[in-house]
Formats: sequence, structure tokens, C-alpha cells
Amino acid sequence: MSIFTEQQDVTPATAWDTQSMVEVLEGRHGTHAASVADFFASYHGISGRRDRARSWSNVATLVRRREHQRLSA
Repeated sequence: MSIFTEQQDVTPATAWDTQSMVEVLEGRHGTHAASVADFFASYHGISGRRDRARSWSNVATLVRRREHQRLSA
């Protein structure tokens, strides 16, 4: 049984929200930022909060993309 209600988030994360979360995670967690975002995506997915899980998955993807770009340059 989930401690959360079944109500989904009303407003999905915008591109600005996602970019902000990426920058904060990279600043606080460095090379572990994608893993932290994956953890939150899993947590919210298990809790039944699909919108938040999807947002955190997008954050993890963007962190990995930025890391790949930095290493390729």
C-alpha cells in the first residue's frame, strides 16, 4: 500500500525545471548525479507517481547526455 494518494501531479516538469534539477544534482553529487536521479525515478515509480518518475528519468537522461558531451569534447 502506497503512502501517497492516487492523485497524479497536476503540472508536469518544464524544460526549465528539468535543467535546474540537473544543475543542482551535478553540483551536489558530481559523478553520482544520474544515479541519484535514477533513485528518485524508481522511488516515485514504485509509489505510483508516474509523472514524477518520468520527470526524474528525464533528469537522469539529461545528466548522462551532458556528461557524455563533456567527455567527448
